[in-house]
Amino acid sequence: MSITRRTVARSVRILGVASATAALTLGVAGNALACNIKEFSAEAKCDGTKGVITVTDVDPGGVPATVSVFLESNGADVKKIGEQVVKGSRDGVTITFEEDWLPNAQYRIHVKAETYVDEDIKPNLKTPSTACKTEDTPTPTPTPTPSESASTPAEETDTPTPSASESSSTAPADTASSAPSPAAGESNLAETGANSNTGIIAGIAAALVAIGGGAVFFGMRRRGANSSR
Repeated sequence: MSITRRTVARSVRILGVASATAALTLGVAGNALACNIKEFSAEAKCDGTKGVITVTDVDPGGVPATVSVFLESNGADVKKIGEQVVKGSRDGVTITFEEDWLPNAQYRIHVKAETYVDEDIKPNLKTPSTACKTEDTPTPTPTPTPSESASTPAEETDTPTPSASESSSTAPADTASSAPSPAAGESNLAETGANSNTGIIAGIAAALVAIGGGAVFFGMRRRGANSSR
């Protein structure tokens, strides 16, 4: 049985169509499994009191991708926050960058995965308008004022302390009572000497002597005058 040209041409045509179909199918499948920028997402969160930036990769093929985060200002990179490698999965794999971000700040996230992806996540990441909440500090216990601390001992003391005048007046009384009392004889002698009339008697005696002497003088003078007559 001979094969005609028409039969060969038809066979070649069918084989070409099948090859093209297979190539197209493999190409679509390859594109479906290839890493894509749309499979990456970024978010600014709070981890306790500190801010963080997370990037999630949902690439089912698990192609390794390098993720770089940059702080933006006026459309330019201010500083590089960090760089990590992530291998995505259908359920998603998340990596975290520690960054204490400020409210309303912008970050550029760049992804590079072999020959599949080399571009930024659009649009740039913008942080929330509210910063992460700080921990509440405990209220300090108020310390007592000097007036309160000074009044406390006065309230606790119940018995009054003796004043200086009372203590000083008591001491001489005790000293006087402890001194020996004078003897009875000494007391009488002192009183006799103090109340004696010796001076008065002596004065009167002297006056009488003077009067007597004067009387004798006048008497003798009178007698001499009478004798001369």
